[in-house]
Amino acid sequence: MVGRTGRRYGVILATLAVLTLLGARPGNAQFDAGIPVGSKAPAVVINDLEGAPVDVGKLFGAKPVLLEFWATWCSICKALLPQLEAVKNTYGDRVTLLGVNVTVNDSKARIRRYLDQHKPPFRVLFDDKGVGARGFDVPATSFIVIVDPSGKVAYTGSGEQQDLVGAVRKVLGRP
Repeated sequence: MVGRTGRRYGVILATLAVLTLLGARPGNAQFDAGIPVGSKAPAVVINDLEGAPVDVGKLFGAKPVLLEFWATWCSICKALLPQLEAVKNTYGDRVTLLGVNVTVNDSKARIRRYLDQHKPPFRVLFDDKGVGARGFDVPATSFIVIVDPSGKVAYTGSGEQQDLVGAVRKVLGRP
């Protein structure tokens, strides 16, 4: 017999899978779902993989913050890794990169194996309570949010065909 929690996670997993497939269409940058561009980014606290709380709101205000809401099983997330690496290589410490794992069908052990194999360029947060996903109104995995230095959402996107280097460049005020 499947308990209430098992059914709930099954529904969440199925919903995320469908939304991921819907969001996988090419050219889905500046996504229309999720937290609206121009809104104040929520100051949420999400644990890292070691269980230490990270106050994401304290990261807003100094420099842009790029968040990717991702999962180890998300093929679009894996496809975005070169773009995220390009952001890191182009802008270095002028932008903060955070990978917020949505924890659907992911465990800390599975995430650590993924990190060892793929070496994503972001600090990993483990959103097991869903506060990040709810706060940013995340519609699907591979959802990107860029928060400008003033703490406002400057960009949202989904899908493989995003220009993340260009989006960060624009947020930094460079042509």
